[in-house]
Amino acid sequence: MNSHVLKHAAIDGYPLVSTVYPAASDEYIVLAGATAVPRGFYRRFAEHAQSRGINVITTDYRGIGDSKHAPLRGFEMDYADWSRYDLAASVRWASERGRVWIVGHSLGGHAIGQLPDPSLVRAAYVCGVGAGWHGWMPQPERIKVWFLWNVLGPSVTRLLGYMPMSKLGIGEDLPMGVYRDWKKWCALPHYFFDDPNAKAITERFVKVTLPIAANVSTDDLWAPPQSRDAFFRGYTGTKVEAVDISPQQLGVKDIGHMGYFRAHVGEKLWPQMLEWFASKGMRASSP
Repeated sequence: MNSHVLKHAAIDGYPLVSTVYPAASDEYIVLAGATAVPRGFYRRFAEHAQSRGINVITTDYRGIGDSKHAPLRGFEMDYADWSRYDLAASVRWASERGRVWIVGHSLGGHAIGQLPDPSLVRAAYVCGVGAGWHGWMPQPERIKVWFLWNVLGPSVTRLLGYMPMSKLGIGEDLPMGVYRDWKKWCALPHYFFDDPNAKAITERFVKVTLPIAANVSTDDLWAPPQSRDAFFRGYTGTKVEAVDISPQQLGVKDIGHMGYFRAHVGEKLWPQMLEWFASKGMRASSP
């Protein structure tokens, strides 16, 4: 499989780094990645889609991976910048070349409603998207996440000026603005839809009319089905198709929050995702 690095600008001009997996078609999947997860994590999915004749672009959001150009201490940004500026730039890039579809992971499902022009996207299939509130999570994950937000996080961010997620084994370090907003919204049962100060974000969701499939696994501790349902109440302009899966259904040991894009799960799940896109008009080649 071939790919190449793309250096391009976010909507506000910030320099981004993406990877393009080219195919001989006008079908483009924009991979809307999760918080603190660099674009390389999605390589195997991108190569699978590429093998089916679909172009894919994966992007490092600002402050993450190769789009981190300076130390995070003192780096100013809002969490919403990843959606409205960074992901939006990749969507625009793809829309200038063909028909755009989104595959989202966690934050990627939050981001669709924040795009400046969601009408550029034909349909989206997202995995592991939830409201983030610890109350939706099973024990003992509920206690661990509460401790992260209310004890550990405030202490280390005051000391370092950023959230050292890498030290906790949870992806890459987070800019302070991302940590600040994420912490605030994860304290609310319906995420930013419960934040009266986030109306500039939430009022945009009514503009989303594209078909969305929202897939969660029963062993996803961070985004179980009830958390998914709580969040997608906010997509009032479209009908969201809830897809529940389990490791047993796919014949795998576990899925969790990250497994949707790991190879052992993907060999079973990714063809189903592309079949769903085909039902919405995507033209993919046979396996």
